[in-house]
Amino acid sequence: MDEHKENINAKDVNVKMSDTREDNKAKPCSRICPAEESVPELSPSESNKDFSHPVYKEIALANGHINRMSKQELRTKLAELQLDTRGVKDVMKKRLKSHYKKQKLLQSAAEGGPTDTYYDYICVVDFEATCEEDNPSDFHHEIIEFPMVLINTHTLEIVDSFQEYVKPELNPTLSDFCIKLTGITQKMVDDADPFQDVLQRVVTWLQERELGTKYKYAILTDGAWDMSKFLNIQCQLSRIRYPQFAKKWINIRKSYGNFYKVPRTQTKLSTMLENLGLKYEGRPHSGLDDSRNIARIALRMLQDGCQLRVNERMHAGQLLSVPSSAPVEGAPPPHGPRSRDRE
Repeated sequence: MDEHKENINAKDVNVKMSDTREDNKAKPCSRICPAEESVPELSPSESNKDFSHPVYKEIALANGHINRMSKQELRTKLAELQLDTRGVKDVMKKRLKSHYKKQKLLQSAAEGGPTDTYYDYICVVDFEATCEEDNPSDFHHEIIEFPMVLINTHTLEIVDSFQEYVKPELNPTLSDFCIKLTGITQKMVDDADPFQDVLQRVVTWLQERELGTKYKYAILTDGAWDMSKFLNIQCQLSRIRYPQFAKKWINIRKSYGNFYKVPRTQTKLSTMLENLGLKYEGRPHSGLDDSRNIARIALRMLQDGCQLRVNERMHAGQLLSVPSSAPVEGAPPPHGPRSRDRE
């Protein structure tokens, strides 16, 4: 539903956008030093350190050499190292730099030098919601599919998934456009439970996997709409509080654009897949299939050395950016839905 999400009115009811513009204030997936990629990205634990450690000089020299390589030279070197040779030149360049950075940092870590850190798991979420072909400005989008795809950042695999359809209450009859776009039929939502019940089962699913307790995790989305618009509006319609575990997330479009140094126009789902040499698998605008393909992009970014981290959050109904200098925090332990009337 990624392309249709972009057509949602920016002044959507119940959502206040902060003065911080996504285009102009997009934050990198980790802190970037000013020397135009001549030095590597730092983890938050390294954000207060300088680059006096010799490992950074070695990485800078390797980066300079990689910058001068042709596309064919990059592909040859990647093949020699048994790395993925797919993708456009900038992607291959970043992949090779990240490989050398990782090798140098691993060597340095063995000698007591700097290291990188990651979440244990990343939960990819891509809602499907009620929609019209031309959504009026006062249209309330109700979530009708709640999917989750779980990534293990250590094994770099998709290890689990969750999917349930949701019964819309405000506009229970789906438009023909919505049915055609999402593949979700009227019977699917008629037979489904209300959002609050589905959210409780999502929470149970997360708790059973010990996320937020034993394991550190983060939510990841394709853009800001899923959390700042769809979930925010749905919680208001369902008269429940916005869940704490979803108040911060990784916007993969921001992370992708900053990591591979590409403009926002190249961060649509289909374009990201194409630039990484991947093809969409499944049915477009199926929430679960979209989530799986977003997860594949996240996995490729992790393999290429990106340190995916939270870069957006909700606060007092506003969408805000999380600065790259902020400490890495996992999502809190998930708890069941709470009524807005409850103190």
